[in-house]
Amino acid sequence: MNRSALIRAVFFGTVLQLAMVLAGHFVPFVKDNVFMWGGMAISLIAGLVYAWSARGSLVDSLIGGAVAGAVCALLGIVVSVGLGDTEPLILAVGTVSSAVTGLIGGGIGRVLNTAKAKT
Repeated sequence: MNRSALIRAVFFGTVLQLAMVLAGHFVPFVKDNVFMWGGMAISLIAGLVYAWSARGSLVDSLIGGAVAGAVCALLGIVVSVGLGDTEPLILAVGTVSSAVTGLIGGGIGRVLNTAKAKT
């Protein structure tokens, strides 16, 4: 796994996750309607960022994307639980679902890298 690409993807994803969590703390619509889908979308983006940055193999992109997606989601969920906006059970459920979307993002990023290299 490419360490610098992982740090970049986790940082980027965490900034987005924290922005969403803080917005949701003050705006009920965000908390009630955006947290789940928004958090998973952010993890997918973190997976994409990892794959684009690492330019590794498919397996590396999948694993790195999953780790990036899970870590940034976990950090965001920890803050959300600490603020009292999310139930502690979501630490497990949200982190696993975000790992899956990060993995998907890593796969998409790898495919896009491959397609770009062929042109």
